[in-house]
Amino acid sequence: MESPAEILPGVIFYSYLSTERREKVCFWNHHTLILQVSGQFTLETSVQTISMNGGEMLLVGRNQLGTLTKTPAAGGPATGDPAGGGHYETIVISLQEDLMRRIALEEKLEAEQKYIGPPNLLIPSNEFLRGYFQSIVPYARNSGAAMTDEMGILKVKEGVKLLLLALPGLRNFLFDFSDPSKIDLEKFMLNNFHFNVPIKKFAQLTGRSLAAFKRDFLKTFGAPPRHWLQDKRLNEARHLIETKHVKPSAIYLDLGFESLSHFSHSFKKKFGIAPTSLVI
Repeated sequence: MESPAEILPGVIFYSYLSTERREKVCFWNHHTLILQVSGQFTLETSVQTISMNGGEMLLVGRNQLGTLTKTPAAGGPATGDPAGGGHYETIVISLQEDLMRRIALEEKLEAEQKYIGPPNLLIPSNEFLRGYFQSIVPYARNSGAAMTDEMGILKVKEGVKLLLLALPGLRNFLFDFSDPSKIDLEKFMLNNFHFNVPIKKFAQLTGRSLAAFKRDFLKTFGAPPRHWLQDKRLNEARHLIETKHVKPSAIYLDLGFESLSHFSHSFKKKFGIAPTSLVI
């Protein structure tokens, strides 16, 4: 069971979990700093798979789609796990663009060049970051320890400054406020077609208006987005069932279908047979 809570509304969040949970799709509008208190956090995107355990930090870049797996720690104390084992705890800090712009103005910070590194980064620990980590944990575990808006903003600013102290090159990561330029539509969609998100979200992620996305999509793939996505997902499903011998129940969520019945109905409509009939 998961118990999410907001430490600072819209900015700092806390999650406690006692059983494994896999979330099909998450979308990050803003850069996000994740503090892993206990358990294991795994992020899978089209280009990276990153795992971290208690005591580690991950910086997630904005405008991304990904799948999360949250795994509680084994019973008993765990190394780097301030709370001991047996559960999963994480603190999530949303580095919202308006606040990052404010920090940039106050601290006279700006990107020096275009960031070209990986979109998600494990942050090397140091004593300053460990101290920062520990200063937030009590607010997460003690619902009576209220964090005021002013305190919360100061904590975000502190976190940003410590990130830059640890990795000065993050200036280009954190303070590039340009909109995503038009990226290769074909490459992006072939890597991300399985994510079940609205068409307008795909448009945003490729740096296009919804109208431009639909126009470019039709030109690139010869079909409207919704039709192409359904067809691509079903063809991928048949390939996995016939060549990898996986069960439909094991893949329908990963291919963007909301329910097994919807997947089975769509599969039979396209291929004329039920997906289960192909399972060896």
